[in-house]
Amino acid sequence: MAVDRAVAPLGLTHAQYALMASLYGMSRTGLQPSQRRLADHTGLEPLYVSKLARALEGAGLVARTRDPADPRAMQLSLTEQGRDVTRRAIKVVQGLLDQLLEPLGGQVSPRTRQFTRELTTLLDAPLNPHTENDEEQS
Repeated sequence: MAVDRAVAPLGLTHAQYALMASLYGMSRTGLQPSQRRLADHTGLEPLYVSKLARALEGAGLVARTRDPADPRAMQLSLTEQGRDVTRRAIKVVQGLLDQLLEPLGGQVSPRTRQFTRELTTLLDAPLNPHTENDEEQS
């Protein structure tokens, strides 16, 4: 929610920011990813990435072109306006992260690194889809 509020003045949602920031990072390494590859990279559903990309294209922030190697696939790239908005959004989100992580000593503090490792461990832990309620209902 905080990211949504932070990027709203730039005309973006959190999901649009995630897509554009990922696209920005990938393009800086010379990649022009397909919608599918960007979906895999962001963890967003491919259909959702397609919807976001169409909306961002309509706003003049993203260009969608057919992949010459696979005419069924669409490649994405940021327009000049999209790069400008993305750079500004990244600064805003970095400022938000600075604020949120200040109690731990900032983004690069040992406490923040430890917190990140522990949070990653918790988020990566497999969950048992069965709960006690399931057993009681059987």
